[in-house]
Amino acid sequence: MKQQNKTQPWCGISSSGKAAVAIALATTLVAQAQTTAAGATPNAVQNNAAKMPPASATPALRLDIPHSWNPINAYRATLVQQPNLANSARIDSLIQNGEIQLSLRNAIDLALENNLDIAIARYNLPIAQADILRTQAGGTFRGVNTGVVQNTPGGGVGGFGSGASGAGAGGTSGGAGGAGSGASGLVQSTLGTGTNVQSYDPLLTGTFSVEHYTQPLSNTTVYGVQSLQQNTTNGNVSYVQSFATGTTLSATLQNNRTAANSPFTFLNPTLNTYYHVQFQQQLLAGFGLGPNLRYLRIAKNNQRISDEAFKLQIISTVTQIANMYWDLVAAYEDEQVKNRALEFAQNTLGNGRKQLALQAIPAMEVMKDEAEVANREQDLTIAKSALQFQQLLIKNALTRNLDDPILEAMPVRPTDQSSVLTATASGATEDIIAQALSSRLELSESDIDLENRDISRDAARNALLPSVALTGYYGGTGLAGPRNPASTEMSTSPTNFGGALGNAFNNSSPDYYVGVNVSIPIRNRVAKSDQYRSELETRQAELRLQQLKKQIRIEVRNAQYALQQSEARVVAAQKGRDLAAKTFDITTKEQELGAGSNVQTLEARRDLSTAESALVAAMTAYRKAKVELDRAIGSTLETNGISIESARTGVVDARPL
Repeated sequence: MKQQNKTQPWCGISSSGKAAVAIALATTLVAQAQTTAAGATPNAVQNNAAKMPPASATPALRLDIPHSWNPINAYRATLVQQPNLANSARIDSLIQNGEIQLSLRNAIDLALENNLDIAIARYNLPIAQADILRTQAGGTFRGVNTGVVQNTPGGGVGGFGSGASGAGAGGTSGGAGGAGSGASGLVQSTLGTGTNVQSYDPLLTGTFSVEHYTQPLSNTTVYGVQSLQQNTTNGNVSYVQSFATGTTLSATLQNNRTAANSPFTFLNPTLNTYYHVQFQQQLLAGFGLGPNLRYLRIAKNNQRISDEAFKLQIISTVTQIANMYWDLVAAYEDEQVKNRALEFAQNTLGNGRKQLALQAIPAMEVMKDEAEVANREQDLTIAKSALQFQQLLIKNALTRNLDDPILEAMPVRPTDQSSVLTATASGATEDIIAQALSSRLELSESDIDLENRDISRDAARNALLPSVALTGYYGGTGLAGPRNPASTEMSTSPTNFGGALGNAFNNSSPDYYVGVNVSIPIRNRVAKSDQYRSELETRQAELRLQQLKKQIRIEVRNAQYALQQSEARVVAAQKGRDLAAKTFDITTKEQELGAGSNVQTLEARRDLSTAESALVAAMTAYRKAKVELDRAIGSTLETNGISIESARTGVVDARPL
């Protein structure tokens, strides 16, 4: 299986990727600064958004191979339409007051319509279908890509280990080829090995030729002329077709017309007709439907694997989008926390300056207030940069392009908040693991891959047998032509091609043959090697399936532990936030009564901000732990109400809330 690269969170982005993101972020900041400097209001931004090129309604994408009853279309190229790089109209409907108001459901729907990882993976479905068309004619399968595409930065996927790799479904040419390395260290070089498969598409061949031949002769004894001249016309047609039983039928019809200037030629011109119908049946190696339909059966299984891999792609991308969304929520809420802290510090500084003017406090107190404001401004700047970066990441993930500078600079405001705990997955751990083992698509892919290996193993066993072919044919010859005027003998032959055809098919001159061809390779080492290797590869894949089941068990348990830990972290963070809030209230009242100082109040407010940020981080970890548990169990699609048909077509209908 060909596995695509998986992009990890920010720490896993390459240097060039970081530079590109940094440039994009700088562009966003500059655009926002220019808008602010120009005195633009939110309504002005909304007006600019209204001037954006309208995204056309996205048509349902269908890439299936078109079928036509017109036989001429078999010789015409079938073109695939250019990819649609316009963003779906849904994103315009989410723009309000100069910003994109985005819920988690909106984000998932936009990803199904616009995310390029899904768009790339969507092409694997018709590619697998094209392989079926090829193998229906007896051709070898080329294989499909069953890996998960993760080229969108942000929102890492996967818990303990990586659950995003698919089973092998690579191509082969009768077992020959390169290293044959598959997924997760599996070898699949003998996938599809076996005897040669003939083409099941009928082949019709026709030839027509006209020849004039002149030959000088040394005497006139044989032909009666010193220079022999012959005009020859040939018209031949042949038909051959093979069948999945190991049978091949062929038929040939040959027609010849020869006219010569020799007086000794009895018929001039001479008309010859010959037909030949041949039957050949493999009796040992290559006999039966098993070895002769193996390519088609593997291609159909590969299509099933491709379907499962596409679902796995949707799960992976939705998981990534959900993680990115909660990162955006965390950045948005943390920016609000930092903004409230700065406002309080600024109010405290303002009150301090008033008290200093009245000489009620020393100047040192005001200097401390100014230092606190500077620290809070630094925190807010960092929080805003983090928020802008998360906004850029999620816009990149939910659009086909960001060429429009207005869209690129437009802020994103999440409408779902992470302030409320929700019910976690219930049930015993073993029940949840059993659900995961029945729902995880990686196991389905591995099961289908084992079916392919069993098909190849049976074909390899058949290829060990000697080649024994039963061959028989029947034919007939017909002769016709007008009597040569120079000849003195009488002729009883018909004079036209109709008569020649009649003589060929009236059994007056039959030609028949029955025979057996036997080919026994001494030692048979090549076929023996392929057969034994296919056995080894099958056993290796069985072990990998068992390993995958164990890995899923660990992933589910790890996801449960992470969720439990995040719940405990949220509870602790809530208590810490409540305690910090009470402490701040007390210090504020003490200061109002003259028993406290600005320093104590600022410290309490700083502790409250720290506790609020810790709660935001804990809630984000909890939300992402739930997302990971859904992925580990295999319930991501059901939890988010996702239709695979919508993902296939790239058009998401309105869903009930």
